[in-house]
Amino acid sequence: MSKVLLLIVCLVPEFSMALSTDRTQPIEVKAYTVVIDEKKGHSTYTGDASVVQGSLSLSGEKIQIFNNKTEVTKVIAKGTKKNRAHYQQNQSNQARFIEATAEKIVYLIKKEMMNLSGNAHLVQGFDSFSGGTLDYDIKNDKVIAEQSKDGTQRVRFKIKL
Repeated sequence: MSKVLLLIVCLVPEFSMALSTDRTQPIEVKAYTVVIDEKKGHSTYTGDASVVQGSLSLSGEKIQIFNNKTEVTKVIAKGTKKNRAHYQQNQSNQARFIEATAEKIVYLIKKEMMNLSGNAHLVQGFDSFSGGTLDYDIKNDKVIAEQSKDGTQRVRFKIKL
């Protein structure tokens, strides 16, 4: 059990992408099942899984964390159509938090990119974006929204200047 906690502490701080103080906060991971494969650099948390560190909160039915032995490279949170994966974090360059929901959230750490797919929704400050898929370029503060593949969910956005 202590090996699991050590691995979580070593991996999770690296995927904090906003407030610098988040990286120094304690990490709380909850799930019904935890599977850690150290050789492959992969851990999976299933069953109402959540990771909280400072202002960062990530939840889903399943959360997967990938690493290359020295740092976290990718995080995937999966939900369902009824209960989508959820991400929230305060941002140093925003007056309000960033919040995202989707059936699948993929965060690529080094690229500072977040891909939301399946009934995707992103709230950035007072602005909101919805679509079948959303790509959020964190470093360049850019959102790319597309309709769903079947065309039933068009892009919607609301911007407050």
